[in-house]
Amino acid sequence: MGNIDNKEKEFAEILKLVTRTARENKNTISKEQIDMAFSELDLDEKQLTMVYDYLKSHKIGVGEDVSFDEDLTEEEKNYLDDYIESLKSIDKLSDGELEALQMSAIAGDKNAQDKLIENYLPLVVDVARMYSEQGVFIEDLIGEGNVALTKGVTMLEAVGEPQEVEAFLYKLILDAMEKIIQENLSEDAGMQKVLNLVNEVADKAKELSEDLRRKVTVEELMEETGWDEDKIRDAIKFSGDNIEDIDSGEKK
Repeated sequence: MGNIDNKEKEFAEILKLVTRTARENKNTISKEQIDMAFSELDLDEKQLTMVYDYLKSHKIGVGEDVSFDEDLTEEEKNYLDDYIESLKSIDKLSDGELEALQMSAIAGDKNAQDKLIENYLPLVVDVARMYSEQGVFIEDLIGEGNVALTKGVTMLEAVGEPQEVEAFLYKLILDAMEKIIQENLSEDAGMQKVLNLVNEVADKAKELSEDLRRKVTVEELMEETGWDEDKIRDAIKFSGDNIEDIDSGEKK
């Protein structure tokens, strides 16, 4: 059993690493990279197909580019179109101009840092489009990415070399978006936990109410179920005091 659990854990860790590798490569990864990453686990064809399906569901192309915007809502598409249009006024820099700007930003020049932020705003959009299928509105993804970019340009002294600046900022943007997605998933899990609590208490209250042919008190529900008062009161609170079979009264 322990070996199976360890293998599953290792599989999950490798899948996470493969996904991140693809993100860092503009959402693409080669079949050879996948095979190499999982080589020690000796996956069969069915398991590898599951990996490819997982990557496809996260809009990661295996050896090919993918389209990012198919699943956006109409509202998100309109926002994205307007936002991209607003970025068209940003002057395009030559390679030499960008390198000079990166060097000045590394040296702590505030004006250069501000111009660097402006230059990389379209990069934030590209990253947000990659993550657009994971339950967070694209406007929020772009917002988090822009915050990470703004902080990142003040940290370039640690980078040191102009050619490393874009990769450094890109990873910070990735991290910021993955964090907000994870927080969103945690919130969803928390909400599900709350809903489960409300439903559990409401169902038991209804069952007892049908037996007694009247609303039940918190105390009666405690006695019937063995639950503590806080659990029942929390369910009542989270429901907006809408568990109709409970006569909640005042907490003593």
